[in-house]
Amino acid sequence: MPYLFVAPNMFIFLTFIIWPAIRGFQISFYDSIDGRTFTPVGAGNYRAIFGDPTVAEVAKNTAIYVIFYVIISTVLSIAFALIVNEQQFAKGFFRAILFLPVMLSPVVVGLIWNDVLDRKVGPLNSLLEALGGGSPGWLIEPKLGMIAVIFVGVWVHLGFYSIILLAGLQGIDRSLLEAAAMDGATRPQIIRTIILPLLKPTTLVILILATIHGFQSFDFIYTLTGGGPFGATTLIVQYIYDRAFQTPIQYGLGSAAGVVLFMIIFAFTALNFLLGKKRQAI
Repeated sequence: MPYLFVAPNMFIFLTFIIWPAIRGFQISFYDSIDGRTFTPVGAGNYRAIFGDPTVAEVAKNTAIYVIFYVIISTVLSIAFALIVNEQQFAKGFFRAILFLPVMLSPVVVGLIWNDVLDRKVGPLNSLLEALGGGSPGWLIEPKLGMIAVIFVGVWVHLGFYSIILLAGLQGIDRSLLEAAAMDGATRPQIIRTIILPLLKPTTLVILILATIHGFQSFDFIYTLTGGGPFGATTLIVQYIYDRAFQTPIQYGLGSAAGVVLFMIIFAFTALNFLLGKKRQAI
C-alpha cells in the first residue's frame, strides 16, 4: 500500500527528471542540430567545452556569483531568522513579507528589478540622485551588473532560507537559553555559544541548498541582464542554454555542459556535506 501511494509521484519524477537526465547524458556523446539525427562523436563534446575560450570567463563569473551568493545568503538568512524569531508583534505578517519574493516567478522578478535598476528612470537611481549619489549603470557596467544579479538572487531566496533557519531556531530547547541568561550571559554570547552551534545542522542544509541554487541560477538573470553587459553575468546555465537552443544549435554540446554542471554541483554538495559532518563530529 505505501508503494501504491507514492507511485504517481515516482512516475512523474522518473518521467520528467530521471529519464531526461539519462537521455541528456546519452546525447552528450553525439552531435545533433535538430534533435532527430544524431552523429556519434565520443568525448568530442567534452573536449570542445574545455577548449572553448568563453568557458574560462563563464567559469569565473559562476564562481564569483556562487561564492558571494552563498556567503551573503547564509549570513543574512541567519540574521533575519534571529530577528523574526524574537518578534512579539505581527509575526505572521513579517514572515509573509519575508517569504513573498519566493512566491514570485523568476521571470517576473527579473522584469521588476530591470525597471527598478534602470539607469535613467529607475526608482533606485532617482533616489540616489536625490541624495547626490549620481546614476550608476547597474545593468550596463560589468562589475555593477554582477553586483545587481547577486543582490537579486539573494533577495529571491532569502525568505526561503530564513524560514528554514527559523524552524531550526524554534526547535532549540528554550530552557538552555533561559539558563544561560540566568547565569549572566549576554544576548550576543548566547547567540555565539548556544544558538549558532545548535543551528549547525540547519545551516549545513542552507549551505547545500544555496550552492545548488547558485549554480542553477539562470531565469531571473536572463530577463534582468541577458547575460550582459559584455558577458559579465553569463553563468554556466546560460552557457548550456545558448549552446543547446541558440543558433547554431548544438544539442550534444549543451547536454555535455549539463553533465559537467551536474558533476560540479554533486562535488560541491558532497564536499559541504562531508565538511559539515566532520565539524559536527569534532
